[in-house]
Amino acid sequence: MSKIPVYFMPGLAASPTIFEYINLPPETFEVHLLEWVLPIGNESLKSYAKRMAEKVIHDDAVLIGVSFGGVLVQEMKQFLNPKKVIIISSVRCNLELPNRMKIAKSTKAYKLLPTGLMQDVELLTKYAFGDMLKKKLKLYEKYLHMRNKSYLDWAIEQMICWKRIKIDPEIIHIHGDADEVFPAKNIKQFINVKGGTHSMILNKYKWFNINLPKIILGE
Repeated sequence: MSKIPVYFMPGLAASPTIFEYINLPPETFEVHLLEWVLPIGNESLKSYAKRMAEKVIHDDAVLIGVSFGGVLVQEMKQFLNPKKVIIISSVRCNLELPNRMKIAKSTKAYKLLPTGLMQDVELLTKYAFGDMLKKKLKLYEKYLHMRNKSYLDWAIEQMICWKRIKIDPEIIHIHGDADEVFPAKNIKQFINVKGGTHSMILNKYKWFNINLPKIILGE
């Protein structure tokens, strides 16, 4: 029996290193890590998803996306014939977005975010006050790979202005009940990870290593 190809897409601006603790049995699964690329001008999410879908070289692959990566793999689905699409710490339609994002959309407040600061996390770390903030910035420095301002501006707008209003029932949604970015109270149906925060792909990896193979195989 051939191995099941599994493609992982990280969250907004994140590097594939966020999956460093995820271990799928190598005798069953063939893992591929996708990375963010720069958008072409004011590219639509659909156009971007089509370009990213070209990186999936297997038929009947499993697509797994985290956060905004979860939004992207849902958009990639229309250009592929995936075996399964699984999203983690994400949303299945714009109705599940928190109110603050809906307000940011209507007021266009997201355009005021100082995304240029993300380009120099090292400098932010140097001048950060307090150990907790320094620790968090160190994590950003390690895992946030795509810090290009044009990408960040584009990605934030695509996330907040996502047009999907109808949930695709085929999408499998894994979500933490302590997610601070996309609160679970706004999510209709999901596989609950108890105590899981928005970064649970890093700190709940043991849960994923036990359960993700079963979810992919439909056990």
